[in-house]
Amino acid sequence: MVHRPIVDPGQKAVIVIGGGFGGLAAAQRLAKASKRARVMLVDQRNHHLFQPLLYQVATAGLNPADIAVPIRSQFAGRTSVAVHLGRVTRVNLAERYIEGEGVRVGYDYLILACGAQHSYFGKQQWEELAPGLKTLEQATEIRRRILSAFEMAENEPDPARQRALLDFVVVGAGPTGVELAGAISDIARTVLVQDFRRSNPANARIILVEAGPRVLASFPEDLSRRAALDLEKLGVDVRTGVRVAEIDEEGVRIGDERIATRNVFWAAGVEADEITRSLGVSVDRAGRVLVRPDLSVPGFPEVFVIGDAAHVEVEGQVVPGLAPAAIQQGRAAADNVLALSSDEPTRPFRYVDKGTMATIGKHLAIAHIGRLKLTGYIAWVAWLFVHVLSITSFKNRVTVFLEWTWSYLFSRRGARLITSRDWRSVSVRSDAARARAATAHTARSDSAA
Repeated sequence: MVHRPIVDPGQKAVIVIGGGFGGLAAAQRLAKASKRARVMLVDQRNHHLFQPLLYQVATAGLNPADIAVPIRSQFAGRTSVAVHLGRVTRVNLAERYIEGEGVRVGYDYLILACGAQHSYFGKQQWEELAPGLKTLEQATEIRRRILSAFEMAENEPDPARQRALLDFVVVGAGPTGVELAGAISDIARTVLVQDFRRSNPANARIILVEAGPRVLASFPEDLSRRAALDLEKLGVDVRTGVRVAEIDEEGVRIGDERIATRNVFWAAGVEADEITRSLGVSVDRAGRVLVRPDLSVPGFPEVFVIGDAAHVEVEGQVVPGLAPAAIQQGRAAADNVLALSSDEPTRPFRYVDKGTMATIGKHLAIAHIGRLKLTGYIAWVAWLFVHVLSITSFKNRVTVFLEWTWSYLFSRRGARLITSRDWRSVSVRSDAARARAATAHTARSDSAA
């Protein structure tokens, strides 16, 4: 049975899947036309995440709540928008409904903004050993592993094992990998260096691995070279033109070299959410839907795909998977939905390139805005202000600005918390561990008998 959203006369039922930059922008645009659209926004998480600063949560620079806001709070008072927590597992384009958790909901128009996930290039078993950085859960797990490594090194009497604990490998030298590697180096050399007695955090070795010929390949070559030099000044060992051949619980093999470490973090590639491959339409190698110029799906003019889930070309160039591009696509898709609902023609998407930036460390960044190229301190200040102003919540803007000011003045980070993935108390965990050990012993005894 397919449920239909209740709409007022003159309204169309619009479903937006995903509360990221694109989905949020689309829903906010449609909310302004409440007499023409009844919107259902579905996301598997209850918060909108400012992903560009996720690496700062992973390196204890910010708290999770500093870069995330409840999706519902963005539509307070907007009665034409209903927010639902849940995961969509199937979309039936022919019959115009979505399905999730056994419930089917019909639509007049659909905007798919389901985002992307990390691609391990067929080695999905590496994910547990080398977490990526797309969600708050992944960020706090990386933070736990980084801070735990320094604590374990402090307790390790063997010098060789201590060195291995302080080896960090970041796979992929795009913006996420570069920013993560630079931040790990910064926290080791300026924040933690005075807090330990038996180990020296400044001795940490950060290795940045890139299969391509240079870091930050999406930037002009001269800015890429400058970024590599800045990383090396921070103590990051930059290795380009090499691939990761193997990752296991004891280390990673890069080319012919084996590095003993448990601190491997993945930033090497992304692919669209798996739901795009189930649509039965044309997708590219990364699973992104090949959309028409107006962002609609060929053969289904009432369905639009945006953001990291869409392969969009403008004047022969693929639109990059950046937050500003997703926001522009979300607004354009919403406008085209409203046009169709009024029997008007849709308009092709026009991308306005607002430039790209990447921070490498304190006082170090690069920026490419049109013909303008910035490096060093000026680029870093520009990066700070652009990101503060881009944060969704005003409260979070103030909080992030104050946190950065504190960190800049005193080289301290207030989010250095090691949290366990197990929420149970220590005694309960111990009892559970003993129970598992007893069960395993019984099984071995039975097998021997």
